[in-house]
This record gives sequence, structure tokens and C-alpha cells, in this order.
Amino acid sequence: MTWEVAQGILIPFLGTSLGAAMVFFLKKQISGRLQKVLTGFAAGVMVAASFWSLLQPALEGSAAMGRLAFLPAAVGFLIGIGFLLALDLLTPHMHMDRQDEGPRTRLKRTTKLILAVTLHNIPEGMAVGVVYAGWLAGGTTVTQAGALALALGIAIQNFPEGAIVSMPLQAEGMPKGKTFWMGVLSGVVEPLAALATLLATSAVVPVLPYLLAFAAGAMMYVVVEELIPEMSEGKHDNWATVAFSLGFVVMMILDVALA
Repeated sequence: MTWEVAQGILIPFLGTSLGAAMVFFLKKQISGRLQKVLTGFAAGVMVAASFWSLLQPALEGSAAMGRLAFLPAAVGFLIGIGFLLALDLLTPHMHMDRQDEGPRTRLKRTTKLILAVTLHNIPEGMAVGVVYAGWLAGGTTVTQAGALALALGIAIQNFPEGAIVSMPLQAEGMPKGKTFWMGVLSGVVEPLAALATLLATSAVVPVLPYLLAFAAGAMMYVVVEELIPEMSEGKHDNWATVAFSLGFVVMMILDVALA
């Protein structure tokens, strides 16, 4: 593994860790407005990354199929949606900003919150692993700059996510140091998922367009299922919409400028 690849798969994890460190600088509880702004910004970054960093290379990589070039992207995207839907149904967890709606599990609320974010970090880690696997293989539509742009974009998205995990835990009385490490641990699965994908490079490259689209579908599921409802409910939804737009533009600039 080259230094560039190691750096790329660790950048998103750094974003989560820096977000979790906000427990040392902010009050015990994030205000409703700030939480919506952070969530909206993260959603905007993920939507832009899903298209420019994942779906567009998937479409370009299957251009030789002519009029059927859409097929790998369409199939991979839908499988990604289905994969996250299955995990959502089979794994006991709670949505990131909603009350527990029933006795689906006896896990503590805080544990389920961490599990929810950890679950959603899996496709993001896979996305980074897929693009770096494509770059290492050479001869694909994925460039090193494009892979770095995705890693930076996910790191930006992970920053508010790390804070959204740690701050509620602190509000429930957990010590700052412990809440920080809980936030950090929620992001550990991301570099692990990226590394597992990289180790399977020989199997990944032949179906790279499908896997890029798969990662895009999984990320979009998180946006539609979790982030958009969270940013749209209650007060301050306009702030969230503006933050969504800013996040989308920031990721678009990163991807185009670094391409």
C-alpha cells in the first residue's frame, strides 16, 4: 500500500475524530439550529460526492457498452440502496435524531446512536476503498486526485457526524473523554471497510462501475433515510437547506478542481 492510499483511507477517519473532539470546545448540547446546519451540510456533501466521485466515473467506465452504458450504474445503485435497506431492517439501531419508536431492542439509547452512525460509515469506507482500488489498477476513469477529493469530501461530512455522536452522549452525563472516544470509535469501521475493499482489488476492478454505483446508492440511502428527514423536521429547516446547498457546492468544487 502506498503512502497516498494510506493517507486517503485515513482522511475520513480524521474528520470523524475532529468532529468528536468538539465535546471539549462546545457546550453540553448542540443547539437545534447548529445540528440542522451540520446535518444539512453533511447531506449536501454526500449527494455531490455520490454523483461526481462515484456515479460519473461509473458511467464513464462503462461507456464502451454504448446505449447500455447506464446499466452497471443503475444496477449497482439499486443494489447499494437494497444493501443499506437490509442492514437498516436487520440491525437494531435508532435513527440519528429521532426518539426510539418501540421495543425493537433493549440496547441503551446511546449504544444505538453509535451503532446507527457506525452502520452508515460502512458504505463511505467502501466508497473510498473502491476509488483507490480503481486508481491503483490504472486504466480506469478514477484518478488519484478524484480519489483524494472523495476522501476529503467524506472527511468534511464526517466532521459534523462525529460531533452529532459525541455531543448527545455528553448531554446524557457521560464524561467528555469517554464521549470523545465513543465518537472516534464510531468512525473506525470506515478505514477498515476501505482496507477490506482494497485487499480485494483484483476482484473489484472488473466490476468497478457496479461497485462505484453501489457505494453511491448506499450513501444516497443514508441521505434520504436519515439526513433529509432530520434536517427538514421542526424549526430552522431553512438553515439546513442553505447548509445543504453549501455542502453540495463545496464537494462539487473539490471534485472538479482536483480532477
